[in-house]
Amino acid sequence: MLYQAYQLQSDLVSPLRLAAQHLSASLWLQKTERTMVRKVAAACDVLSRLRLTHTRPPYNIHSVMLGEREVAVVEETLLTLPFGTLLRFRKVGADDLPFQPPVLLAAPLSGHFATLLRESARTLLQDHDVYITDWHNARDVSLLHGGFSLDDYVSYLMRFTETIGPGVHMVAVCQPCVAALAATAVMAEDDNPAQPRSLTLMAGPVDCRVNPTEVNKLATSQPIEWFEKNLISHVPLPHAGFMRRVYPGFVQLSAFISMNPERHKQSFRNIYEHLEHGRLEEAATIQDFYEEYLAVNDLPAEFYLETVEKVFQTYDLPRGVLTYQGRTVNPAAIRRTALMTVEGERDDICAVGQTVAAQDLCPNVRPYLKTHHIQTGVGHYGVFSGRRWNQQIYPRVRDMIHASMG
Repeated sequence: MLYQAYQLQSDLVSPLRLAAQHLSASLWLQKTERTMVRKVAAACDVLSRLRLTHTRPPYNIHSVMLGEREVAVVEETLLTLPFGTLLRFRKVGADDLPFQPPVLLAAPLSGHFATLLRESARTLLQDHDVYITDWHNARDVSLLHGGFSLDDYVSYLMRFTETIGPGVHMVAVCQPCVAALAATAVMAEDDNPAQPRSLTLMAGPVDCRVNPTEVNKLATSQPIEWFEKNLISHVPLPHAGFMRRVYPGFVQLSAFISMNPERHKQSFRNIYEHLEHGRLEEAATIQDFYEEYLAVNDLPAEFYLETVEKVFQTYDLPRGVLTYQGRTVNPAAIRRTALMTVEGERDDICAVGQTVAAQDLCPNVRPYLKTHHIQTGVGHYGVFSGRRWNQQIYPRVRDMIHASMG
C-alpha cells in the first residue's frame, strides 16, 4: 500500500503545484520590481519545486573543450535492454583527433538516475570516448521482461563491455563497484577478449566490514526479511510496470533527506530569498541541483534486496562466496586488468578502507598495475564531482587509463 498511498497523494497535489508553476512563470514574465509580486512569484516557484519527478533529467552535455577547440557532443544509443541502455557521448567531427580510449562509466542503481554522473562524464570526455550505463526506471518496465537481480547487473556490464569491444576501460562509481569487480573477474576467468583493460573503483562498498558508516549500520540493523516486508512495494496503475515489486526511489530519497533535513530546508529558503531579491543566477544553481536530486528512480526489488544482503549484510565478495549464475566469483583470476581505487577522506557513505579492499582481492594483478588514491578534504560526492574531482582526482584516473592502453 506504500506506493499506492504515495501515488494518490501525488495525484491530489499535482494540480496545486502546476498552478503554482504557471503563476510563478507568468509573474516573472512581468519583470516587475514590486516587492510583493516578487515574494508571491518566489513562493510559487518554491512550492512548484517541492515535488518528485520520475523521468531521467537530460544530460545536457552538448559540447566539450578539447584544448582550445570546442567539439559538439551527441547522445548515441548502442544497445537497449529492458532495464538499461548503453549510451555513448559521441564527439561530432572529431575524427582527426588522436585516439581516445573508450571508457564505460558504470552508474549506480540506487534511487537516482545515471545523470548523477553528468559531471564525471563531461570531464572524462576531454580525453576519452565515453559510454554510460543509463538505467531505466523499474516502474516503467513491464512484468513481461521478468526480474532484474544483482546477477543481471553483472550481465548487463558484460554485455555493454562486449558491445563497445576490446580495449575498453571501466570506471565504476559507488554501488556498482562490487558488480564491476565481479564482471571483470568473470570475464578474466573466461579469457573474454572484451575484459576491461583497466578498472577504476571509486568510493564503492567492496568490503563494508571495514570502518562501517551509519549507512552500513542501518543495513545490518534489521534482517533482510524486514527490508522486504517494509520497503518493497508493488507499482500501481497507470505505470507500465504495474504490479512489479520495487524499492521505490522516493523511499530512498526520504532516507537521504532525513540524514540532514535542516540543510535541505535551508536550501529552499535560499531559493526563495535569492528570487525575492533578484539573484536569479544564485537561485538557478540550487534549482538545478534539486531538479537532479528530486528525480527518483525505482529499483527492482530483486536487485535491491540482493544488494542489501550480499554487499552490506553478509559481505559475500570479500569473504570469497559471491556467486554469479551459480559460479563463485574469483577476483584472483584478474591478471591483465590495471586496477585503481579511489576514496574520499570524509566519505560518510563508503568510508576509507572499503574500496581499497579490492586491491587485496586481486593478488594476481601485478603491483605496477595497481594504484590507490585517497583524496583529502572530500566527502562521497566530491570523489566524482566538483573542483577536487576535476583538478586532483581525474588527472590520476586519466593517467592510469592512458598508461594501461598498451
